[in-house]
Amino acid sequence: MSRVASTIPPEGAQVPERHPKAPPPGSIIPSHFGHCFGCGDLHPTGLHLVATAGEVMDLTATFTVTLDHQGAPGLAHGGLLSLAFDEALGKLMWLIRAPAVTARLETDFLKPVPIGSVLHITARITGQVNRKVYATAEGRLNSPAGPIAVTAASLYVVVPMKHFLNNAPKEYLDHVAKHPELLAFVDPDFEINP
Repeated sequence: MSRVASTIPPEGAQVPERHPKAPPPGSIIPSHFGHCFGCGDLHPTGLHLVATAGEVMDLTATFTVTLDHQGAPGLAHGGLLSLAFDEALGKLMWLIRAPAVTARLETDFLKPVPIGSVLHITARITGQVNRKVYATAEGRLNSPAGPIAVTAASLYVVVPMKHFLNNAPKEYLDHVAKHPELLAFVDPDFEINP
């Protein structure tokens, strides 16, 4: 049996400092790709999740649950709710200006999320050790003060940008060529020892 990575920061983990070139507090964190099912505005049935940078190592995000996100009749599909949290937690990496991949995501469903509701997600980085970044989030129904419907905890691993570029389809590379600012969040001096 293999060891399961924890989403709880180990003893000695530190919350990283916000990168000086991170999106400023109150600004919308851009989509990394217009056709991304989670945050892309060009995907016809995607979540269209919109995230806003917080004051420190946090963010808020919203998405409206539509018929395209339905699982059981009238309710959001649990897998799509997990996707919304993966997207929101992943956008925290813009605050440290480092590309990362999801290593583990734990999602707890506390209340049903009906079609037509708006999920308000708050997410924050809880610690970092070398390439491992730990974060948590909660989602509230229909307002930032609404009842908590979903919570999540995650572990992300910082990877070189070539991880994404080597696996990207031509259309994405063409998109990046036209919008190089999408890669600007990666600090060119940031070295990752595999």
